Order: sequence, then structure tokens, then C-alpha cells
Amino acid sequence: MLGRLWQVQVVDGDRYARAASEDHVRHVVIPAVRGRIVDSHGEPLVRNRTAMTVLVDRTVLTGLPDEGRAVLRRLAALLDMDPREIGDRVRLCSEKASQNCWAGSPYQPIPVAEAIDERVAFQIVERPDDFPGVIAEPQPVRDYPHGALAAHVLGYVAPGDEPSTGSASVGRDGLEATYEKELRGRPGSRELVVDSAGRVLRTLKERPATPGATLVTSIDTRIQRITETALERAVARARAQGRPADAGAAVVMESRTGRVVALASLPDYDPSVWVGGIAPDDYARLTRDDGGGPLLSRAIQGQWAPASTWKVVSTAAAVDAGYPLRGTYDCSSVYRVNGWDFRNYRGADHGRIDLRQALAVSCDTIFYRFAHEMWRKNPSGHPMQRMADAFGFGRATGVDLPGEAAGHLPRKGWERPGDAVNFSIGQGEVLVTPLQLARAYAALANGGTLFSPRIGKKIVGADGRVLREITPPVDGRLPVGRRTLAYIRQALAEVPKTGTAAAAFAGFPLDERPVAGKTGTAEVFGKQDTSWFASFDKRYTVVVMVAQGGGGGETAAPAARDIWSGIYRLKERR
Repeated sequence: MLGRLWQVQVVDGDRYARAASEDHVRHVVIPAVRGRIVDSHGEPLVRNRTAMTVLVDRTVLTGLPDEGRAVLRRLAALLDMDPREIGDRVRLCSEKASQNCWAGSPYQPIPVAEAIDERVAFQIVERPDDFPGVIAEPQPVRDYPHGALAAHVLGYVAPGDEPSTGSASVGRDGLEATYEKELRGRPGSRELVVDSAGRVLRTLKERPATPGATLVTSIDTRIQRITETALERAVARARAQGRPADAGAAVVMESRTGRVVALASLPDYDPSVWVGGIAPDDYARLTRDDGGGPLLSRAIQGQWAPASTWKVVSTAAAVDAGYPLRGTYDCSSVYRVNGWDFRNYRGADHGRIDLRQALAVSCDTIFYRFAHEMWRKNPSGHPMQRMADAFGFGRATGVDLPGEAAGHLPRKGWERPGDAVNFSIGQGEVLVTPLQLARAYAALANGGTLFSPRIGKKIVGADGRVLREITPPVDGRLPVGRRTLAYIRQALAEVPKTGTAAAAFAGFPLDERPVAGKTGTAEVFGKQDTSWFASFDKRYTVVVMVAQGGGGGETAAPAARDIWSGIYRLKERR
């Protein structure tokens, strides 16, 4: 016994002393102030504002006779919250409870409600006997100065489950999620000495938090607002004509850089509903099956048949397969395949025309013939499929937003020629997102470079230093010759002048501001047509889609015209 006592006190004395001390030292994470998100001109899109926040100190509650249950019931009544919800928020995460719990330190005050009315906060402050362990103080919370503007780009923050962040909120969607690490900043730390009952005795040391960085984006707030307004008006016009028009999307890109200037989606939502914890009614409204799915970004997650906007792919494939670029072809009203009639849109017969006219008037039968003849030569590996893959379809663009859809491109050969025929006009098995179509048309405009689009431009530290520049990567080159690209651009320039978008662009100053584009009207089984218009000039690419919106020239093209007019500040009379 004497030997063991000597070993414990003398030989291992320092080790046991350190262990005893560490048992009574608790580490608390100090959350950092989240960084801002600004547009290309430095205007805030997301910032922080000071709001009253209610926090609960568990170390005080656990020392009460009922472990604070009565306090939490009174607090829930004051905040008009379900007592079980507050109970979940202050409950510590464990193996049995890994969700709807607090993952941070038990010695750190736990936020249970943000952005509360100051009159409610004063009741907590003035009644400490009724609310022991409850703190009401101003803290930074997320603020969206433009409301729902660019909601699907920005995303939102929600309660996190990582103890290391020390933060009640982390990015859950949009740029908030993609650039979470940079926006979050670096949490600080505090070491507290506590007694055997868990009461804090003193602070040993403290390291302050480093604020999150600012994310500078390529979004132009003015053009974003113009784009959203044009899309809303297009949907309203379609509904006034008796069409459902239940969803829409629009994209504006810089053709030569791959930067996204505006990205809109309908239906939308206001990300501020997440501030302070989303109310159950709001969450149900955003997620219920009949609510239209406002959390879904149609621009990057919605997938539709591209219809005649696809004909630029079919044209490039036909020329690559040996069809003369400047030849003439029969645009008959019907093309027959194995006894089946494939008709031109509304049965139009334009006679013998060249490819430029075929794109301008959106002749279907010429492309039916191309696809059928190619299929007969090689049914297992169709040239239009290979060209579509080179245009970037059938895979995600890699944009810096989470949850992007890949679209759908058939990879195997077709057993039936009718599948190839439908494919040639953007129907059948092919599905694209509006962003995929935008980057493909941007490649047409810029001479063939296919970018992986980016919204983030640079990361700027709290001290003003540029920490990182963000450049859209090059994702490939179109295997299309310069002459063919130039020919297609010239052909698409006729669409707003004399082609299928002429009515939508009547009176637009095309001589001063030349715009090229292509309409698309996609047939959908059991629903009304999807309306498309993809367009570009030397600087921008603009794509508009309205689901169940009718013809491309009737709904999407006028919306695109409104966007172009807004971009160049044109004062039009229509």
C-alpha cells in the first residue's frame, strides 16, 4: 500500500493532477459572424442585421429542481411555440437523439428563437425569476434586403448539427451551402473552469472568432429583377389565355465568360422565412405536394424536352455527317417513316429551302429526314447523339449551386427509326435544364467554348484582401467548324426578324441591338406545351422557359424580349 501510494503521489502525481484539472475544464465554441453575399457591383444580396435572440443556458436549467421544465413551458407560451419544439432545441444530441437536438457545447447558451419582438424580449429581461437561465440579447441574423429576389441562387441557412461550427445556422441551399466554409468564418473558443456540479467558476482563456468572408457574385441585381419581372409577366399572360403556366425559369449568362448574371425560377419563395427557425405552417406550404415546389430551382433542377431549340444540335450533326451546309432541302408538310406520318408544325409546307430558312421557320420535316437517313446508316451510334453529348447535354454543367440535375440524353442506339426522328426536333427521350440550354447557346455565340458556369466571382476577407478569384472552367469545345457556327448564328438572327419570333420582336431595334434566337414548343403527354426561347448577342445569352405556357413564340419569346429591353435600357412602345 505504501508503495502504491508513493507511485500515485510522486511518480504519477503530475499526470493525475492534469487529468483532474482537465475534467473540470470545458471548451465552448464562439460562433463567427457569417459573411455577406453581394452582387457584381457590391450591392448586398444577403447581409446580417441585429435582432433580438432568445438563448437558454442549460447549466442553469439543470440546476433547478425540475431541471427547467417549468421555465421552458413558460418560455414556449411567451414565444407562442410548441413546448416540445423548445425542448428539442435545448436537448443535447446523443446516440439515441441525433436529430432535432443541440450538437454544440452544453456550456454554450443555446439559441431557441431569433428575430423576436423586442417587447417579448423585455418581458424575459424584466422577469428573471420567471425565466432563470433564459437570455434575450441582440445577435446577428441573416437579412435579405431584396426579399425573394434571387432566392434560388442565394439559398438559405437553417440550424446546423456540427459542434465544431459553434453556429446555430449553416448554409442549406444555394450559394449559402456551396460557399459555407468561406461564409461561416472561423469560430473562436473559450475554456471555462467548472465545478463538480457543472457551474462555471472562471474563464481560463479565450480566442476570438474570425468573421466570415464576403462572397462577390456575378449576379447583377438590376438584371436579376428585370428577369424575374419578365418571367412573372409571361406566366401571367399565359394564364390569362387559359394555360396553366405552372412553372418557369430564365437564365442570363455572359456568353464569353460563362458567368451567370441572372437566374430566375417560378414559383419562388422568400428565404427570410427560415430566419429564427421556420414555422411549421410555412414549412408545410413550401414542401407540400400541391404547393408547386417553390424550393425547387427550375433553372438548374427542372428538366423538360427542349423542342425546336434543339435543332442547332441537329444542324451541326447533319453538316458534320456530310449534308451540304448551303444545300437546299424539301420542307414538306409530312415525312413518312415505316407507315407513320411525322408532320410539320401545324402542317406547314415551305417547299424547298436552305438550312438557314429551316431554322428561321422551324421546319421539322427536314430534320426528320436527316435523322431517319442517319439512323439507316448507323442505328447503334447516331451522329445527333454524339453531337448532343459534345454540346454538354446529358450531364450536369457543374455550376456552383447544389442539387443540379443532369438532364437526360439516350446513350444507346435506337431500335425504331421513330425515336431518332423525334430526337432530331428535341422530343422523345431528351430532357434538358434551362441552364444546360443557356450554356450550349453561349457556346454558339462565343465561337465554341463550353463553360462550366459560375456565380461566385471572388472571396474577399474581412480585412478587404481578395482570398480567392473564381473563374468559370472550360468544360469543352464544340466539334463544329467556324463556318458552320457562323452560318447557324446568321440563321438564328433571322428568327426575331422574319421567323417564328418575329411577332414577339416586332418594333424591337434589331438593327442597333441584333439578337439571334430560336423558339421551341415542346409537346408533353397529358399536359399543355412547354414554351422555350433561347437567344444571344455578342455579350449575353438569354433563355426563357414556361412550363405549360404554350408556343415558344407566344410566351417565352416576349419574355426574352422584355429581358433584352431591360438589359440595354430600351424605352419601347408596344
